[in-house]
Parts: sequence; structure tokens; C-alpha cells
Amino acid sequence: MCQSANDPRPAEVARARVVNEVRRLKTGTGVGPEATSPVDLVAWLESQLPRLVDDHVANLVTCIDVYRDGEVPLEDLRHSVEKNMRLTLAAVRDPDAPRDLTAPEETGRRRAHQGVALPEVLRAFRMASTIIWDAVAERARTHPDPESVDAVLTVTARLWELNDQHSVALTESYRATTAELLIAQQQRRSALLEALFTGDHSSDVSPWEIPRLLGLQPNVDVAVVAAETPATAEEGLPGVESRLARRGIVSAWRLTPDLQMGVVSLRPGQFDLLRGVLDEMATTRVGISPTFRLLRDTPRALHLARVALSSVEAGRGAVAQFSTAPLAALVASDVQEARRIAEEVLGAVLKLPAQERTMLLDTLQAWFDQAGSAERAADQLHCHPNTVRYRLRRLHELIDRSLTEPYAIADVAAALRALQLAGLP
Repeated sequence: MCQSANDPRPAEVARARVVNEVRRLKTGTGVGPEATSPVDLVAWLESQLPRLVDDHVANLVTCIDVYRDGEVPLEDLRHSVEKNMRLTLAAVRDPDAPRDLTAPEETGRRRAHQGVALPEVLRAFRMASTIIWDAVAERARTHPDPESVDAVLTVTARLWELNDQHSVALTESYRATTAELLIAQQQRRSALLEALFTGDHSSDVSPWEIPRLLGLQPNVDVAVVAAETPATAEEGLPGVESRLARRGIVSAWRLTPDLQMGVVSLRPGQFDLLRGVLDEMATTRVGISPTFRLLRDTPRALHLARVALSSVEAGRGAVAQFSTAPLAALVASDVQEARRIAEEVLGAVLKLPAQERTMLLDTLQAWFDQAGSAERAADQLHCHPNTVRYRLRRLHELIDRSLTEPYAIADVAAALRALQLAGLP
């Protein structure tokens, strides 16, 4: 008979059934003159073990999907059932012997490896105890004398006590094995991500298998996210993978001492959603690469995400997206060279006191943003156009480069972009 996964605890079920059976036996409605002791009763149960195993296996295959679908091989299931039942009956027969918990512990380990849910494994244990109890009741009905009643009570009490002990042993073994499997899975996942981020495909896993093993979606755009860690090996975006998953975005993440890195699969229209989630979560500097299609480009995308991250002012919790403009890509190709360009062209400005330096650089950026219009730059900066013109003349004096000659403007634009990408003040 199938038991629901929501049945009351086995001890409560057993208690009610024992009370009812003992009341019936005391009325003397059974047949048979032979007395039965606990030892006799266990001996009889052991003689019935093949039938009990067959009945229990049949119940499991009938009542529980995971066993019916063959996820646990039938031979494995039968071996486990027989071993656990035999161990249970031996412990009932000799309650003072040291407890042997190897069978339930082994069952817990094997079912964890096979991916059977713990509630279903425990349900199977409850059903096994019920099978044995039904056999006890069957025997007692044919031996209704007082000694038989005492034997039923004794055996039943031991049976359900053992059921609880074995269930605890099984649960602890299952959870320990699950933890080990999870750690192994995380280590493999971390190794696969490392291969993806570094471009090292020397492992036995082919490059096209890595996204499948990581659960990334095929044939969609991909972006790399780099988030600064607030402390050594502490996530800059805690819980970001599950949060993105709730929004329908698939990703895989790896944590290093100074960086949290993620590869994100993006269906059409999801980039803005990704940016919005990161904006909500950012407590440190975060950079996003441009999107790409070929996962072999992941190392390059990580570099660009780190460049974008470095463009955010230190100490701020903000997200920066790498520009796909050709000048930005050119400067980003070599961060050290970008630093040299910024210092060569804007070095005199960088040596100014912080307040004056920031004012001049912000003015220069606004002027570029507004296509060289002092009036529109003034609107952006909330000042007078003449103030913008004065600051531009001051910049001209400091850097000795004209802001009207094309090549000079190109130098200044490259230096300003390099300044941002190199993370200079």
C-alpha cells in the first residue's frame, strides 16, 4: 500500500496501529495456541525476509516516481532494501548489541549520488517499517495469547526506535554526501570558468562544451561583468547569479581575491535589464564589456570589463559600460600605454590641486560631449559660456595644445579617454 509523502511521523502511525491491534488481541479473537516471544517473532520475520523484500520493492516501484522511472537500478534497490531490512531485524533481535548503521549510511550516500530527493528516500524507509509491522500484526493475529501481545509491543517499540535512528543516520550521510558533491561541482565550475576567462583550453573539456557544462545559453549574445571585491574574496555583487536568474538571465560567476567575474548570456533586449540589476546592486566599482558572440573572445571581454571598472572613481559603488567607440577600443588595448598617453598630454593638468584639476577636466569632457559647443557645455555644467571659454584657454596654456587644430584635438581626446580608462585621478 502506498504512503503519502505527507503521512504523519512513523512513530505516531505505529502507536495507533499497535493500540488497535493489542485491543483486538486481548479480546481473544485470533486463532492458534502457540506463544510467541520477541526472539521467536524476529526469527519468523527473518524467515519471511524474501517475501518482505519483494513486497517492499514492488511498493516502491509502484508508489514512488523516482524508483518507478528507473533512476535507481532495480538490482541496486533490491540490494539496499534487503540489507537495511536484515540489519533492522538483527538490531530488533539483539537490542543491546552496538548499533550498526552502515546500511542506512550507505543508502544515504548512494541515493545522494543518484540524485534521489531526500524526502523520497525517507518515505521509502517509512514504507519498509510499515511492511515489517504489517507482518508482525499478521503473525500476532494467529497467536493471540498474552505472551504474543507482549512480543508485539516489544518488537514494535524496538522497530520504530530503530527506524528513527536509521533515518537520522541516512539523513546525515545524505547531507554530507550532497555537500561533498556540491563542493566538487563548484570546484569544477570554477575550473571551467577559469579556462573560459584565461582562454586556457588545455583541459579534457572542449571549448564548445564549456558553456553547456556551465548552463549558459547557446547562440545568444554574451557579456562579461567584472565587480571589485569590497574585501578579500568577498562578493561585490552578493547573490547576483540568483537575482539575474529570477529575471530570466542566465549567468556563471567566479570569485577571486580582488574581483568577482561573470559571464552573462543575453537574449535580445536583456542588456538593459542586466544593466538595471547591476545598477541596483552595485556597492563597489563594476564594469561591463561590450556584447560578443564567440566565447573564445571571453578573455578580451574580461579585459574590457576591467578597463570599464577602472574608469569609475575609486570608492564609488557604480557601474560603467565599456564604450564600443574605436578610440576607446584603441586606448584600452594597452592600459600602460593609455596611462603614458594621459600623462604626456594632460600631465600639467594632473599636477594641479584636486579641485582645480577636476573642474578643468570636467569642462573638457563636457566640451567634447557637446561637440565643441561652449554654450551647450555651459548648460551641462550649469555655468556661463564665458566660464567654459576661460577654462578652455587655461587648459590650452597648461597642455600647450590647440583645441582648434584637428590633430591636437585628437591627441587631447585620446588622452582624456586614456585618463578615464587608466583610472588616473
